[in-house]
Amino acid sequence: MSDNQPKDTQQVILCDMCAEEDRKPARKTCMKCEISMCGPHLQVHLTTPVLLQTHPLTEPMALCGTTKCPQHGKLLEYYCLDDMTCVCVSCAIEDQHRLHNMKTFSTANKELMEKLTGEQKALRVKTDDENVSLEKWENSEREKLSNSSLRLIEAVTKMRDISLTSVRTSVSARMVALKTCKSSMQVAQSEKDTFRFLQMYSQVHRDVEEAKAVDLSKGLLPGSDRDKLVQAIQQDGENMMEQAGNFWGSLLTLVDPDQELLSTGPDLMFEPKVFGSGMSLSKDNRTVFYSDWMGECIATLLIGSTQSVSNFQRWQVCLSRDFDWTIGLCDKNSAKDLKKGPIYGLCYKNNQLSSVSTDEGFDASSNSRDLGLQTEADRQLRISSALITHQGDEEDEEAVPRPEKVEVFWNSVASSLSFFRRSGLHRREEIVSITMSINNWDLVPFVQLEMENARNSSNSSQIQWKCPCGRVYNKEANHYRQGNTKFTYKMNCPCGEILGSRFTEVVCELL
Repeated sequence: MSDNQPKDTQQVILCDMCAEEDRKPARKTCMKCEISMCGPHLQVHLTTPVLLQTHPLTEPMALCGTTKCPQHGKLLEYYCLDDMTCVCVSCAIEDQHRLHNMKTFSTANKELMEKLTGEQKALRVKTDDENVSLEKWENSEREKLSNSSLRLIEAVTKMRDISLTSVRTSVSARMVALKTCKSSMQVAQSEKDTFRFLQMYSQVHRDVEEAKAVDLSKGLLPGSDRDKLVQAIQQDGENMMEQAGNFWGSLLTLVDPDQELLSTGPDLMFEPKVFGSGMSLSKDNRTVFYSDWMGECIATLLIGSTQSVSNFQRWQVCLSRDFDWTIGLCDKNSAKDLKKGPIYGLCYKNNQLSSVSTDEGFDASSNSRDLGLQTEADRQLRISSALITHQGDEEDEEAVPRPEKVEVFWNSVASSLSFFRRSGLHRREEIVSITMSINNWDLVPFVQLEMENARNSSNSSQIQWKCPCGRVYNKEANHYRQGNTKFTYKMNCPCGEILGSRFTEVVCELL
């Protein structure tokens, strides 16, 4: 009975022209008439030349009113291979499909069936190969994780046993003093002769004092043995932590490969477009420096590649705490003036983290708070709330923790740009994803840097000097001031740095 189940459940299309009580199975369906016909009723369509030429016949099917174009009301006669949909003659020659690859139903059916047959063969081969490779992959991963976990367990067990054995030996040695004291006290207390008791008391007293000095709560006693063991534990512990990190990372990347912190390819490097006099590049063009005595601290840099660019690009940038920045994509031809071209990116400015998506330009010097204009004319510049300033107390605003390591993933096929915060080796948190409009812009990765409050410092009567340790001093006529405290020139900051000294710091780096 189960063998007949597919036949019983298979839908049989009946002739629409037969009497209701004697409907025969249909042999063909007329797309134009929207009826299904059995052999006898089909003869009119087969013997009438006009019907034979203008009424397309298909295998029996349930039409349910789907043979007419919903836009033009005409019969669906063609198939658009580009949009993979059935269209009428008006769609094919007048509307959006007129430049597409159009086929008749029979031709499209033949070509697509051949295509499916080829894909089926390719998938069959791939499936057979995948079954073998999947088994090999699973065995390889299982062996790798097993070896890693076993080494970690062995290292932990070894460290535990050595530590416990050493401490136990040390504590046992100290327990001897307690046992000796207990024995001496019992002998002295049982002595009945006064002269003998007094003669042995001095030794009993020394034993008691030694016992009182014993501290069982501590580990090994100070000395070379303890120093050697501490050094060995520290070294083995670092190795064990590294093994644990590798094991942890292997598990994470096994489940989610994107969690792995991949270094930016060596083919990527910075290409300066706007470069202040205080900025400089490393020899490999992958690190940007700022020298505090040399002048302007502003830069716009493209991230170029020495190799051919694929549809998927991924890069990571480490950014300075002292700089406002924008990172993302811009038009290559307008990189020197970002106001003229489109910007898609992540912006940190004035303690506010925002995503920028605009087909127009972007005023890099303006406050990111002022970019979220709500008038209809300004909606082409959209600032989405990826992370907006964290509200603390009602009167005070706390700065959003700026991401120091930003990972960017650009999928040019899907026109998407995603930003991730990186902390540690295997911590990846998505900040925001941007969907870009499709256009003919020549988009390239870029980074724009600008020192906080740099625009106001030149107009201020006081010049600030910021120590590498983070302390800020106001430079006055002949001294520096921090709050109410005055410091003369060449005095030292509490960290040891000479006040007013010049230094060069890394402000941006491709990881």
